[in-house]
Amino acid sequence: MLILIILGIIFAIFLIAAFWITSIYNALVALRNRFKNAFAQIDVQLKRRYDLIPNLVETAKGYMKHESTTLEAVIKARNIAAAAASAVAANPADGNAMKGLLSAEAGLGGALSRLMVVSEQYPDLKANQNMMQLTEELTSTENKVGFARQAYNDAVMAYNTAREIFPNVIFAGMFGFQPAELFKIEDPTERNAPKVSFN
Repeated sequence: MLILIILGIIFAIFLIAAFWITSIYNALVALRNRFKNAFAQIDVQLKRRYDLIPNLVETAKGYMKHESTTLEAVIKARNIAAAAASAVAANPADGNAMKGLLSAEAGLGGALSRLMVVSEQYPDLKANQNMMQLTEELTSTENKVGFARQAYNDAVMAYNTAREIFPNVIFAGMFGFQPAELFKIEDPTERNAPKVSFN
C-alpha cells in the first residue's frame, strides 16, 4: 500500500513537471511565432520599397544620363538587399541572415542617399510629377518600415527575455530555441531614413 502511495506521488510529480515543461515550450513557440510574424510585416514593407526603387531609377535615368554609376549602384544595392530580405523571410530566427540584411539595408540606404544628393543637381527631375510621387511613396514606405521594425524588435525582446529567464533557459536550449537578432542599425549615420524630398 505504501509503495502505491509513493508511486502515485512520483507519478503526480512527473505529471506536474511534464505540464510545466510543456507550458514553457508552448510559451516559447508562441513568442517565436510572434516575432516571425512581426518580421513578415517588415518584409511586406521592404518588398514595397524594393519595388519602388527601380521606378525611381527609371524616372531619374532620363534626366541623369551622366550619373549611370550612381543609378547602377542603387539597383545593385537594391538587389542585394532584396536577396538578403528573402533569406531572412525564409527563417527570421537565423541571426546570420538578419545580420546580412542589416548590412545590405545599410548599403541600400547609402546608395539611395547618394542618388538623392545627385538628383538635387537636376531641377527638371525635381519638378517631375512622377519623381515627386515616387519619392513621396518611398518616404511613406520608409516610415512604415520604421514602425514595423519597432514592432519586430519588441517581439524579439519579449522572446529573448522569455528564453533567457530561469527556468526557461534550461529548456530553451534543449528544445532548440536560439536567440533572435534585433533589427538594429549599427552605423549611426544610417539611423536616418534616406532623404527623398525634392523641396
